[in-house]
Amino acid sequence: MPNWLLPENIADVLPSEARKIEELRRRLLDNFRLYGYEMVMPPMLEYLESLLTGAGQDTDLRTFKLVDQLSGRTLGVRADMTTQVARIDAHLLNRASVTRLCYAGSVLHTRPSGLHATREPIQIGAEIYGHAGLEADAEIQELALNSLALAGMQQVRLDLCHVGVLRAIIANDDAARRQEAQLFALLEAKDVPGLQELTAAYQPQTRNALLALPSLYGDISVIARARLCLPALPGIAAALDELQALVELAERHAGAAVTIDLADLRGYHYHSGVMFAGYVAGLPNAVLRGGRYDHVGEAFGRARPATGFSLDLRELARLMPGAERKRAIHAPWSTEAGLREKIAQLRQSGEIVIQSLPGHDNDQDEFDCDRAVEFSNGNWIIKNLG
Repeated sequence: MPNWLLPENIADVLPSEARKIEELRRRLLDNFRLYGYEMVMPPMLEYLESLLTGAGQDTDLRTFKLVDQLSGRTLGVRADMTTQVARIDAHLLNRASVTRLCYAGSVLHTRPSGLHATREPIQIGAEIYGHAGLEADAEIQELALNSLALAGMQQVRLDLCHVGVLRAIIANDDAARRQEAQLFALLEAKDVPGLQELTAAYQPQTRNALLALPSLYGDISVIARARLCLPALPGIAAALDELQALVELAERHAGAAVTIDLADLRGYHYHSGVMFAGYVAGLPNAVLRGGRYDHVGEAFGRARPATGFSLDLRELARLMPGAERKRAIHAPWSTEAGLREKIAQLRQSGEIVIQSLPGHDNDQDEFDCDRAVEFSNGNWIIKNLG
């Protein structure tokens, strides 16, 4: 096998695409900062038990594992940064007040999440800790939609769900609680025949509600339908009220269509309240996911309300138009003091200046040298080309 081949679903990022990703990363992080988010940089490796705390089986299966030659303990290469940031908030910062944190960095997956997905996403996200109210969920939702707008995504669909609905339905049915994992899988697949078979021995109220969930999908009218066909339980009413408020806020965001899917429970074991996913034209899978996960900090010794979102920069940048070539200035190679001073002045003013090394022509994808530095009448001047 040639030694330049890379593993499946692992790829180099070439100059124009790398610049597009990096410019998007800076744009989003700068926007997070305008909201008061502080940046953190968790490590790529952690002890496995810390890395997987509260993350669920899905993250476990996606995590590369190796043995630390210094301690002999098992390490994991992070597959997601959310748990790491929760650890930083709970154990290192240990603030009493509301904390807003953001992050950006590579993660590694044992398997790709989709047909053409990379196993090395560049994850960027934002989290709020310390506030249990809906205001924090609304801010995170707004920030997520703004992030897609900053990437130039004009046709955006925000899909909302709430884990409180399912948990309230099965709370008083012992058989349903014992089979929670199976219920979750069937609901996620919208497998109604499978649900009918599994719920045959459940309480009638529980069974009817579970069979109704796969059909509770659509626009905001789904919430009104859910109030009619689901049991009048306090947990369901509270969850639907939260969804109603967030839908109304999201619909004010230009270009965003909002849907409800009460059976879309991806991340059910990880989340504790509202969940959302963002979809854009040109990509069948969700480009971002987020929601509330209040219980994760408990394992780090401090329970804190928490909500946030994340997305893959590489995937989002791939949907954006190609980066335009940057205007640049060509300069000859010389150690002459006047030329060196001229080039330094140009670069300090923000100009891109590319010097030709002796015996070589310029051959770059990213730059368009439309001007040149030339010596004329005893001075180095800028001359337009073409």
